[in-house]
Amino acid sequence: MTDPSPAPPSLVSGAAGTALLYVERAHRGLDDWRTVHDRVRRATTADIVADDAAGLFHGLPVATFVLHAAGRYPPALNTLDPHLVRLAHRRAAAAMARIERGEPPTFREYDIFTGLTGIGALLLLRNPGGSALEAVLRYLVALTRPLRVAGLAVPGWWVGHDPRSRTAGRYAEGHANLGAAHGVCGPLALLSLAWSAGARVPGQREAIGAILDWLDSWRQEAEEGPWWPEHLTLDQLRSGRPAQRGPARPSWCYGTPGIARAGQLAARALREPDRQRGYENALARCLADDHQLDRIADTGLCHGWAGLYQTAWRAAADATTPAIDASLPRIADRLRDQSRRRGPDQGFLTGGAGTALALLTATTHRAPLSGWDACLLIT
Repeated sequence: MTDPSPAPPSLVSGAAGTALLYVERAHRGLDDWRTVHDRVRRATTADIVADDAAGLFHGLPVATFVLHAAGRYPPALNTLDPHLVRLAHRRAAAAMARIERGEPPTFREYDIFTGLTGIGALLLLRNPGGSALEAVLRYLVALTRPLRVAGLAVPGWWVGHDPRSRTAGRYAEGHANLGAAHGVCGPLALLSLAWSAGARVPGQREAIGAILDWLDSWRQEAEEGPWWPEHLTLDQLRSGRPAQRGPARPSWCYGTPGIARAGQLAARALREPDRQRGYENALARCLADDHQLDRIADTGLCHGWAGLYQTAWRAAADATTPAIDASLPRIADRLRDQSRRRGPDQGFLTGGAGTALALLTATTHRAPLSGWDACLLIT
């Protein structure tokens, strides 16, 4: 019996996450580069998908991201970069055509995992002055143009499905998602990071401001601190009130931490210190609230302790207040404690490799040398 073909590179599960961990450890002098080379080879020699299903967490962009993080494979990257550029142009053109038709997008079109936001984040690392990133940024600016659904004006990132990419029940007319992973805070983070890096297109500043204004309009005040709903239906948009009654699990993918970091990045990019302090206050109060923290049920990057810690660590480094930094030691303690209770598993986004990478940050108090957390758009 022959062995099955290796799965395409993925940051959700598989060898790419392990490779990133070994890359980061080697940059810190904790592993030798011969071991790293073997891990990188395993992660990047599978069937590399470069079709329209490819995104930052699947296919060719994953291989490119791992090789970029290693910083030792220029010939391979020179081979992959043109494919990445063509992928970005092709998908941006298709997305702009969809906008012209007045149809709602899907997560797959714009989000971090599979969409143009994730591809744009990689282009910001690989080719920040190129036409491909310009095409992605122009698309994200256009994504802020309002749509009309059932006679109501909705934001341009309104998707025609539910939060699990299905069409059913109370989401039959779609929804607006506020999260970082699949919602508008992913595009907000990329637009802001690009602006701060000098990668700018017409309308970009106004697009950042429009998203911030929309987040301001849905910010909720509570005893435990400010929070935002995870998503909104058409009925909630009409009433101006979310169905969600309080802050949900404090995670990178959804919830206050991911939203607050995106808002902080945007406010810093636009040089709006009062707004920046508002997002930092929301995150600091979230980190100080044990009732919110007790909702975290795993250690992973996506919706667990690792993602919370890494997001908060990056926010603390840019903060105008020491309050976020003051909470980091106890968040690190919770991360260490919970990781000891979990069995070893693979994978970056929800597995042990991602958790180990965040633990390296917590242990050394140093920014990642490989830049592995750039794929979360928190830096």
